[in-house]
Amino acid sequence: MEFQLLHTDKASKARAGILSTDHGLIETPIFMPVGTVGSVKGVTQEQLEQEIHAQIILGNTYHLYLRPGTSILEQAGGLHKFNHWSKPILTDSGGFQVFSLSGIRKIREEGVEFRSHIDGSKHLFTPENVMDIQRSIGADIIMAFDECTPYPCEYGYARQSMELTHRWLSRCVAHHDSHLPLYEHRQSLFPIVQGSTYKDLRMASAEFIANMGCDGNAIGGLSVGEPDEMMYEMCELVCNILPADKPRYLMGVGTPANILENIALGIDMFDCVMPTRNGRNGMLFTTEGIINIKNKKWENDFSVVDPGLSSFASKNYSKAYLRHLFAAGELLGLQLASIQNLSFYLHLVGEARKHILAGTFSDWKPGAIKKYMQRL
Repeated sequence: MEFQLLHTDKASKARAGILSTDHGLIETPIFMPVGTVGSVKGVTQEQLEQEIHAQIILGNTYHLYLRPGTSILEQAGGLHKFNHWSKPILTDSGGFQVFSLSGIRKIREEGVEFRSHIDGSKHLFTPENVMDIQRSIGADIIMAFDECTPYPCEYGYARQSMELTHRWLSRCVAHHDSHLPLYEHRQSLFPIVQGSTYKDLRMASAEFIANMGCDGNAIGGLSVGEPDEMMYEMCELVCNILPADKPRYLMGVGTPANILENIALGIDMFDCVMPTRNGRNGMLFTTEGIINIKNKKWENDFSVVDPGLSSFASKNYSKAYLRHLFAAGELLGLQLASIQNLSFYLHLVGEARKHILAGTFSDWKPGAIKKYMQRL
């Protein structure tokens, strides 16, 4: 994997670049749709490519390990062939599930013992077998195994957790470097900066991660309930330390405003379930603002969902029709809303990239946030 930095905004730290993988190029800044179990909910791979213009999607190690399992994935030739997606894939290591499954897991030095949310069976994730699972999945970018701390988090536990994540990282790197990929493409390992919302821990973690010399770096443990300003403060600290010639990935973030503010701090890559999850609940992100399509005010509004986008969901269907689909409980409504929101998120980072390259990002950002975050 190679990263070429093309331009940095003079009035901020926003960057535009190109990330090269064996499955294709990724123009940064980029948003990555979340396909937890190998499928972005409600959207086909063809729609992702042709309508939404996704350049990379995510899978999740925990979920794919449990179902369909590594044996099936290996027989298929990896996730790319299994789900018919020819572009890059990134896999989250399962560290966030360690956080979210707090009631059914035990953390120790060796790894994490947990019970499946599907059938209650007992499993153990270690840094080594998480690398092996991600080899079986075959993602282009794989994440180191980490622990994501909650917010708020006591300083002592945050430090203990960060140090454990660092020890796990050293084991991940050693195992990754000593094993060849299973398929005919390279896999790049990204470590994850932790440290909760404590400045000294975040800085120490960023320095440790930067010194590992991996192909790219990620920032985890944010967007877990802390105020946005605290998230921005942590990201700014970390971006000042992580190497400028490597891509920076902020995990699990967020709203359109979150994305633009973090691009301004030097983040290159984002993912979040918000576009599809909120879409399935009737919230539409559009180039004119945010719409609750279930509201009665759209009942006889026959204007298209979003004249500013080119996807068929945006330009061919009216707000009245989409509201009708939700009122009637039709699955098509969930699909169209998901396509609309994902199209908007890819449009958002695409517009940010254009303005970075043009040198106008800092002038454009405040107005864009105001417009895109207004409730219609």
